[in-house]
Amino acid sequence: MGVNFDLNDLQAFRAVVELGSFRKAAEAVNISQPALSRRIDKLEEALGVRLFERTTRSVTLTTVGRAFAPSAEQLLDDLDVALLGIRDVSSSRLGHVTIACVPSVAYYFLPSAVASFHRRFPRIRVKLLDASANEVLSAVISGEADFGVSFMGSQESEVDFKVLLQEQFVAACRRDHPLARKKRVTWNELYEHEYVSVDKTSGNRLLLDQALSAVSPRAPSVCETRHVTTMLGLVEAGLGVAAVPSMAMPGRNHHILTSVPLVDPVVKRRVGIVRRRGRTLTPAAQEFHQTILDMRGDVGSSGTLTDDVARKARPSRKPAS
Repeated sequence: MGVNFDLNDLQAFRAVVELGSFRKAAEAVNISQPALSRRIDKLEEALGVRLFERTTRSVTLTTVGRAFAPSAEQLLDDLDVALLGIRDVSSSRLGHVTIACVPSVAYYFLPSAVASFHRRFPRIRVKLLDASANEVLSAVISGEADFGVSFMGSQESEVDFKVLLQEQFVAACRRDHPLARKKRVTWNELYEHEYVSVDKTSGNRLLLDQALSAVSPRAPSVCETRHVTTMLGLVEAGLGVAAVPSMAMPGRNHHILTSVPLVDPVVKRRVGIVRRRGRTLTPAAQEFHQTILDMRGDVGSSGTLTDDVARKARPSRKPAS
C-alpha cells in the first residue's frame, strides 16, 4: 500500500520542527494555521503515528517524531540537491546550515560572512560550532557540521581541505605596551615580557611547539587558556602579550589592541575549509560555502581583516577607563 503524503506535508513538518510553533511555521510556509494543521494531520495519518505532542502552550516531538525528523530533513535536502541545477531553490527554502569553526576565525572573520549570508537568505538559520581544531574535524567527519573552517585537516584521509589563506603569527599587545612601537618582534623578545598562552589541548599550541623547538621562553606564561579569543581579552586587560594568528586580531583601528609581526622564525598557518570527502553539500550549505570563499577578498595580505570589514564584524566596545 502506498504512503499517502506529499512534499508539502514534509515541508510543513520541517517548519514546525525548526520553529517549534504551528503559528510561526504557518507564517514561514505562507499558509493559514488550520491549513498547516491539516497537513500535519495528513502526514500523521499516512504514517500511522503521532509526530507531535500538542498543548495550548507548546509543541514537542514524540519519540517517533524525533526519529523521523532527520529522515524528513534528508529527503528534503536530497530533493533540493536534485533541483539545484534546474532552478535556484536556496533563496526560498526554509532550512539550516551548521558550520564548525575554530574560535580565532569565528570571532572577527566569520560574523561578516554570516551577516552577508543572512541578508541574502533570511529564512535559512545558521548554527556555528566554535570549537577546537580537533573538535572541528570530528564535527565534519561525523556529519554534525556541514563543513568546517580550521587550520587542521590537510593530512586527514577522511576530509578535503581547501586553503582559504595563509596567515602569520603576530605579537598581540596593548597600544601602550613597549612592543607596540616596534616594526617586528622576535620570539625571544616576546618572551622577555609577561605573556599569556594557549594550553596543550589547543591546535595552535601544537603548531607553535613544533615551529619553536629552538626557542626557549625565559619563564612560563602568567596564564594559560584554551582559546585565542580569551587570550586577546587577557591582553586587553593588561595581563601581558600573546602570540596569536593574525586573523584573530581586530582591525587596525582598534582602540586598545595592536599587533606586530613575529620573526626569527616567521611562523605561519594555513586556514581552509574542511569538508567530509564524498559528501554533497545541501544548497544552503553550498551558498554559505561560496559566501566564505567570496570573503577572501576582504582579508588583507597579512591575514587580518580590512578595516571596513573589521568595523562591521567586531563588537562595539568602549575604551577601558
